[in-house]
Amino acid sequence: MKGIFYRTHGGNEVLEYGDLPDPQPGPGEVLVQLDQVSLNRVDLVTRSGWPGIKLELPHVPGCDGAGRVVELGEGVTRFSVGDPVVIYPNLSDGECEACLAGLDNQCRQWRLLGEHVWGTFRERLFLPQQNVLKTPPDFPPREAAAAALVYLTAWHSLISRGGVRPGEVVLVVGASGGVNTACIQIAKLAGATVFVVGSNRQKLALAESLGADLLIDRSQEADWSKTAYLAQGRRGVDLVVDNVGAPTLTHSLRAARKGGRILTVGNSGGPQIALDNRLVFGKHLSILGSTMGTRSEFATVMGLVFQRRLRPVLDRDFPLAEAAAAFARMEAGEQQGKITLAVG
Repeated sequence: MKGIFYRTHGGNEVLEYGDLPDPQPGPGEVLVQLDQVSLNRVDLVTRSGWPGIKLELPHVPGCDGAGRVVELGEGVTRFSVGDPVVIYPNLSDGECEACLAGLDNQCRQWRLLGEHVWGTFRERLFLPQQNVLKTPPDFPPREAAAAALVYLTAWHSLISRGGVRPGEVVLVVGASGGVNTACIQIAKLAGATVFVVGSNRQKLALAESLGADLLIDRSQEADWSKTAYLAQGRRGVDLVVDNVGAPTLTHSLRAARKGGRILTVGNSGGPQIALDNRLVFGKHLSILGSTMGTRSEFATVMGLVFQRRLRPVLDRDFPLAEAAAAFARMEAGEQQGKITLAVG
């Protein structure tokens, strides 16, 4: 089978398209023929590498994917050959205290498909049957692949961790990425007012089309936290979603009201943060870490996607063999929504 892989960490020059071993499902596993996969920022970070990362090389990136079941391992009862499916990317042992409590994204042996083990940027892969979810027969695989990880992340952070409530004001830091566009829609679905900070008018226009109520162009308003704070009558916002990290977290703390919550869901701008702790204790703020989500949350949020109550925003679609061009587009920050790769 064909796939995208790299033998060493680096830039796009390390990506190769070529032959990989054909997988075979084991007991309780299904073999999935992939039709579409999508890019996430974790794919860039894993490819580039970081101090202490230990991967079995060569490595296949990719967390998201959708396709069809083509073979069943012994004991599989939930699926039939031909079922259309989308992939749940969290791998867990199913035995630890967290898993038994339904918190499999906090498993002691937690691994992420495409980060810790070979991922989806290939024609076929096998997975435990609990890591695939049936999609409606007529639902586009591209939309399923684009939605999976980002809507799971956004749902877990806003609903489960952040506890967003109707009437609250949510500030989303970023206007056009996959998690941000998912957060805007989920916050609106929950009955919140949504403020969005974006880097230019084009990206903010996308946020507005998704229902954002207040648009803040940081290219024109460097002190965007003050703008958000004043927009609430010097009260501040109830909840901030920040997946940038180092360059923005202090602004996020300043934008929040007393007793507000800050959701940190990533570090695309860098992980090391110099924090003014006076903002935290002086404003009674809660900083909540959140990543991925549980299997039951995945079924819930993807159900809303299948019902078209949530709609993934699609950017460009590249052939799998042109993954390097897709990576370059993401690195340049040019995308609006999810970049996908057509496998077939």
